[in-house]
Order: sequence, then structure tokens, then C-alpha cells
Amino acid sequence: MRKKVCVGLILGLLPFFLTACAKKTMSSSKVDQSVVTITAGKQSDENYGRYAAGEDINHNPMIQEGIDQLGIKIQYNILGNNYDDYVNQLRLALTGAEVLPDVIPVYDQGLMAEMIESGQVKAIDEDLALYLPERLRVVYQNFPESFYSAKKGDKTYGLPIAPSLAETQVLVIRQDWLDKLNLKAPTTLAEFEVVIKAFAEEDPDGNGKKDTYGFSYSGDGLYSTGWLGDPAMLFSANTGKFIPGNWEENGEGELIYGSIQPGNKKTLEKMATWYQKGWIASDASVTNDWNAMLAFRDGKAGMYVGRPAHIEDSIEVESKILGAKIGVYPTIRQDNGEPTYQRAEENDGWLLFKKDFNGMEAFFKYYDWLYDAAFGTGDFKYGYLENYDYDIVKKQPVFDPTTFDPPQTRWLFNPSKAILTKNMPALDQMLPYHKAVTGDLATNGTEMKLQQLYHTDLKPLVVAGNIAYQNQEQLTANKFRGQLSDTLQDLFYRFQTKENQVFSDIISGKSDSSAFDAFVSDWEQNGGADITAAVNDWYLQTSEVKTSEANH
Repeated sequence: MRKKVCVGLILGLLPFFLTACAKKTMSSSKVDQSVVTITAGKQSDENYGRYAAGEDINHNPMIQEGIDQLGIKIQYNILGNNYDDYVNQLRLALTGAEVLPDVIPVYDQGLMAEMIESGQVKAIDEDLALYLPERLRVVYQNFPESFYSAKKGDKTYGLPIAPSLAETQVLVIRQDWLDKLNLKAPTTLAEFEVVIKAFAEEDPDGNGKKDTYGFSYSGDGLYSTGWLGDPAMLFSANTGKFIPGNWEENGEGELIYGSIQPGNKKTLEKMATWYQKGWIASDASVTNDWNAMLAFRDGKAGMYVGRPAHIEDSIEVESKILGAKIGVYPTIRQDNGEPTYQRAEENDGWLLFKKDFNGMEAFFKYYDWLYDAAFGTGDFKYGYLENYDYDIVKKQPVFDPTTFDPPQTRWLFNPSKAILTKNMPALDQMLPYHKAVTGDLATNGTEMKLQQLYHTDLKPLVVAGNIAYQNQEQLTANKFRGQLSDTLQDLFYRFQTKENQVFSDIISGKSDSSAFDAFVSDWEQNGGADITAAVNDWYLQTSEVKTSEANH
């Protein structure tokens, strides 16, 4: 099959969108075509698929499907148990102590900068121009800023993974506790305080013990995860869009760092009071995002914040604890009625490629194939694998394994956990939930699945997604997506490490709130001003590029 691909240059920013044309031949024949093997990095905690006897992450039906349909085999190198281990293993690979895979997923700008600086990953501008399929070219045109972090000079080194605005987070609450205590879901910080106090002091689980608390959250990193166990709404209640860890425009065309804004001190003082009274998690400073949700699922905490997709895990509390029921709500709002904000993610990390990797044509063929599920076309009209993530029963697709023919448990092998990207690519993360609630026509497997789930015990998952759809105004992206110099980047990391420690120490009572003032003073006097200046130099240059693009 021959395709003529039109390519281009937007002032050196996205050099594969507009101008020159090239021809490439892509054989679709599976006969006489040897299997192309692509190695890829993966961390084991994102690989929670359930395998049949003799199967594993590299030997399973989804891997075999790629071989059968495309002649492409994905071979995973498991690099560590979690993301920290994964990062350490990649750094060892840069020294030659470990083997660097062909495709390298990364999930933070700092690591990406290290990989680019190492000289061991390739610039992909020409590959994007030659091989990016036309339908994906349109997808990426909608999210040009997702490339900013992956550039150095006029070269692009990383491919944003599945650009799409991530789900808005929601507030997940023990509805049975609210009902028992005659409470309503909180809509402001003051109401939130009332609820967590009651959840901690009024024995909502009825066991006669003071063994519950109001809110679990992740405090082992910056206090804005954008993912799971996220306490950002508590800070945003006093800072608006200036949430921890984010760079936000101040209204005068300049970016300022959210973590140093004075409203954070008010939230920290409030949380310190809650901590001292036992109303919030006592171990949050060493609690990661996943364990924050597990505290809710295990019946210890009454609330957490997370994305709708996590409801399927937290709703297990209903089967573990007699009478337990979950409710899903929007996150709280500011006292002035405006939303509290949370980090918006426009892509699921980036893919980098080993410098000598020569299989980019095959990679884009595979990557485009994965998108069939999002478009509802080709091999994956309903899902990735029949009898696994869907089945055809009486000529209709069904998605709950208990309704398969024959019925299965819900814990089947999950094909989407054996693909090269961490999650299944999507065109719009939130719209399918909304369409499920309204009953609009479903056009792909995800939408069909959610429409069916809406009429099962997983209805709260769909309701949460519709809440996310209706509250997209809460999302605010980090406005800085460039790279700092090595010196400033190291300094910024040190500040962020100190920031996390200062915030945690104030909440736990190890320090009083004056420690926040000292942190801000240290920032202003010992390098923060230099970091801010560099960030705004980048922002000014980017703004000029945007203006030029608009004029063209």
C-alpha cells in the first residue's frame, strides 16, 4: 500500500504538519514478511494484567495479535517495580549498565531532558514527516503544545503519548456515611471541614471505635498529582489556578510558580489543624497515590479525589464492607463560587526512541493500529480482543465479562495492559461517559461499554465520568513545558524536594506555618528568581511563535 503523506513546518515547532511531501511504501502483506521486533520499556506496576498459565507480559494474546496482524512483535523490558525504579533503571541504561530499549516511555520533563542531553535518543522530525499516519496527524494538530517539552532547539525528540485532555478528577465519598450522619457532600472548604470532622469523630462505620478519618491523599510528592489521591483542590480553594507544582500566568503575561503563593499557607495551616485532630490521614507524607485510594477502598477513609477510571477499584469497598455505598461528586469550589482547579494533562507521557533504532515505520504502523479502538474502525471496532475486553453475544457486542458466552469473571486478561502505551489511546477521555448518561449514539467500543456499564453496579464509574465532562473548567495546564539549563533544573528539583518536605512538616506539626515563609524567602533569594526568569524567557519565545503561527 502506497501513501502520499503531506508534511510541514510550523516555524520549527511541529515540523511534520504543513509543507513538503514524501512517498513511503508500507507493505500490508503478512506473507513473506519477517516479524519485526520492537523492544520497549515498561514498569511492572502498570502491568497488572491477569495471565493464563504459561503467559506473561511478553507472551499473551495481545502480543500474538500484533504478530499475526502486522508482523510486529513488541518485546517489553521490565525496568523496575514502580516509576522511581523505572527512572533509576533508565539512568543506569544511559551509563551502559543496562540495555536501553528501542522505545522509551517517560512521564516527566526532567527525565526526558536527561535522556535528550545524553545523546542516546534520536530526533524524530523526519520520521514524523515520513511515517505519521494522516488521521494521527489531525489528532496531534489539536495538541501542539504537548510537543514543547520534547524539543531541544529546533529538533523534536519525543512523541506525546495519545494526546487528549485527561479526565477531570472527582470527589469520591462514602455515601452511606453521609446518609447515616445526615450530611451532604461538601461544596466549599468550610463544608469539607464539617464532613471530615464528622467522619472522624461520629463513628460512621458503627463499630464503636475511633478508627476512621475524613480524607486520604497522596503526600509523598508534590501536593498536586493530577491523578489519584490529589489534594490540589484544598490549595486551590485559597489560590485559584495557582496550584502546587504548576506554572500559571499572573494576568500580566508572566508565569509564576503556584507553590509559593501566599494562599498555600492558609491551606497548610488548616490541614495542620485537621491532622492534629485526626480528621485526615496521619501517614499521608509517605502515602503514594494508589495507597490513598486503597485507604478508601479498605474502609478507613471517607473521601479521596481521583479520576473516574479509578472508581472500578474503589467500588470494591461495597463488596468488602456490608452496607458500604460510594457516591461521586464534583470537587469543592472556592468561596467566590469559582471552581477549584486541578492539573490538566494533555498527553500520557512521551515516547523517546533509541538513537540507532531503525524501525520507526513499523512503530507508527503499530501505533496507528492501536488507535483503531479509539476510532471504532479496523481490527478494533469494539475493543482489542474478542472474549477478553468484549464478546459478541446474539450478534451484539457486550463488555461485562459476566455476560459473555460463556460467562467469565471480571478479572480476565486485559489486552490494554499489554500494549506499548500505558493506557488505551483515546480521542476524548470524557465525552464517552457523557454519551452513556444521555444515551447518545455510541460510535466505538469504549462508548458502547460505558453505556452498558451505566446499567450495572458500576454505574458510579459512568456517573463520575459525566461529572468530569461537565466540570472541565476545573482543568488548568502547567504553562511551562520547556527545558531549563542543567544547573537551573537541578536547583528546581532541590526546591521541589524541599517544598514537599516543608508542606509535609507543616501539616504534621513538625514545623509551624512560618516554615512556608522561610521556603518562599529561600526561593526568592537563592535561585528562584533565576528559574522564574528562564521560564518566562521560554514563555515569551513560545508566545511569539504562537503569534506568528496565527498570522500565517
